[in-house]
Amino acid sequence: MQRIIRAVLLLVLVSGCGSANYSQPRNLENACAIVDERPQYFRAMRATERKWGVPVPVQMATIYQESKFVGNARTPLRFTLGVIPMGRQSSAYGYSQALDGTWDEYKASTRNFSAKRDDIDDATDFMGWYMVASRDSLNIPLHDARNQYLAYHEGRGGYARASYNAKPWLLRVSSEVAARAQKYQLQLASCGRA
Repeated sequence: MQRIIRAVLLLVLVSGCGSANYSQPRNLENACAIVDERPQYFRAMRATERKWGVPVPVQMATIYQESKFVGNARTPLRFTLGVIPMGRQSSAYGYSQALDGTWDEYKASTRNFSAKRDDIDDATDFMGWYMVASRDSLNIPLHDARNQYLAYHEGRGGYARASYNAKPWLLRVSSEVAARAQKYQLQLASCGRA
């Protein structure tokens, strides 16, 4: 009987170690509260800032818009006749909401074949990689959260064609991303994290 109890306790312990916390931080309006609650997020974003040059507030504002910091975020299901599930709206997944094809391109380009979209370190590294390519091919400065977000959302080809101009809602959202990045920058400076 003791062996069974020990085995059950060991199983509970091991399963608890492997589980991930995909819930969003409690206060998404305050960058300092986010990094206090989830210091691993800040470490990942700082590493991306050092490696790729993308400012932490730009990363934070983009992740906020894409997934609200939910690591296993997915797009909503589509339904036929209002009740029959027909799959997801897209393959976007994780903190960065990277699409399958773009994620595969990132893994091949960086040779990071074990990267996972629900891992904050990999998700921020992906964003750095993507935004640097947008800077290099479209001349979008890394600190320009609005235009980086437009290229991120529309793809670099869509951005080059200015496809966002036909989407007033996206222009509004990109301005909100820019305002959030600026707000997060001021907040991080106020708590000594800038």
